[in-house]
Amino acid sequence: MKKLIATLLTCFGLVSGAFAAGGGIQWDKFPKEKMQDVAALQNGAKLFVNYCLNCHSAAYNRYNRLRDLGLTEAQIKSNLMFAADKVGDQMKISMDPKQAKDWFGATPPDLTVIARSRADGSKGSGADYLYTYMRTFYRDDSKATGWNNLAFPSVAMPHVLWELQGQRAAKFEEVQDPHDHSKTVHEFKGFEQLTPGQLDAHQYDSAVGDLVAYLQWMGEPAQAQRFRLGVVVLLFLGVLTLFAWRLNAAYWKDVK
Repeated sequence: MKKLIATLLTCFGLVSGAFAAGGGIQWDKFPKEKMQDVAALQNGAKLFVNYCLNCHSAAYNRYNRLRDLGLTEAQIKSNLMFAADKVGDQMKISMDPKQAKDWFGATPPDLTVIARSRADGSKGSGADYLYTYMRTFYRDDSKATGWNNLAFPSVAMPHVLWELQGQRAAKFEEVQDPHDHSKTVHEFKGFEQLTPGQLDAHQYDSAVGDLVAYLQWMGEPAQAQRFRLGVVVLLFLGVLTLFAWRLNAAYWKDVK
């Protein structure tokens, strides 16, 4: 029965012994502290506009919402608005969806709530997935774009940040399939740097963390405020419970 379940899960791409074929790699942990770092969020917004907003829209978000990150309207207009005229405009793109589907094989999804939609209870949050995804691209000449990805095998999206990270090749080794000993699978063994990027490995991971932090923030800009309000509410309920308990004791103290 366990073997049957594992086989079915593999068919649906949920687990796999072959990292290159099933997308079953473990997700790395997104550095959550960046959500409290305004400079990181601002840098993430810059990376998003420069590298993502060319093909992906964020139509459920408006440019003026970036004021919540400490940016002025003048800064937004000067540095982050390339496809709109007004600060109140939605973050849309001019690319035609039909043409995009012809070029890439699928219409690039809107990224407004992408971090919230990619969560997997068994692996981590949507931010964990995106943090892993943007750090596991590798060169693959068998693909139309010349790129592949460990977290999303055969992805149609090219590696848009390759100039920052450089070009890498993935090393695989044939090993026995743990679910079917008569077969072999390709097991991921690491990356080989082919050409250097503009950033070293640590700087690139930090930049991706900034970008993912912005995507997480964009999915729910009021998230930090909601967390703070939640703490206040819980403290209030705790104090109220204490008063109610003592009041109840005072009312019933003479009743035996």
